[in-house]
Amino acid sequence: MSRILVTGAAGFIGYHLTRRLLDENHHVVGLDNLNDYYDVGLKHARLKQLKPHANFSFVHADLADRTAVAQVFDAASSFDVVINLASQAGVRYSIIDPYAYLSANIQGFLNILEGCRHHHVPHLLFASSSSVYGANIKQPFSTRDATNHPLSLYAATKKSNELMAHSYAHLYGIPCTGLRFFTV
Repeated sequence: MSRILVTGAAGFIGYHLTRRLLDENHHVVGLDNLNDYYDVGLKHARLKQLKPHANFSFVHADLADRTAVAQVFDAASSFDVVINLASQAGVRYSIIDPYAYLSANIQGFLNILEGCRHHHVPHLLFASSSSVYGANIKQPFSTRDATNHPLSLYAATKKSNELMAHSYAHLYGIPCTGLRFFTV
């Protein structure tokens, strides 16, 4: 029975993953800011299904809030795994509100990395994106393909997450696994 932090717990992937982890009898702390990029009612409905589980606790907080994220890590004292699925999604919206991407995807991810570092988390899994392949036209994509030409700020923030995780893995010995999701 592991103690797991899942950020973005009210999102599509986060909700389904959290349900699975709870079904396997893990203790899950779910964190989500419940922003309105997607239907907030749907997020509340998902949380309503998760909250009755004795092994689930929910924190309504924004990843970019350094104090709130630090409090989540401090309150748990330790997590066996941190799964960061929270981010500001959407390629087109990054043109409209670029600051939302820097806040959630860069500052928020840094706060997660710092929490993992200071609390000696054994493994960080995080959501990246197929958008990091940018202008790459070779099909099918491979993890060995170059990702140096992102075509949106969203893609650039996800590539930045991969680089930040690599640095923290090297500097602090935090095992990190990035998952390049395609449209889910």
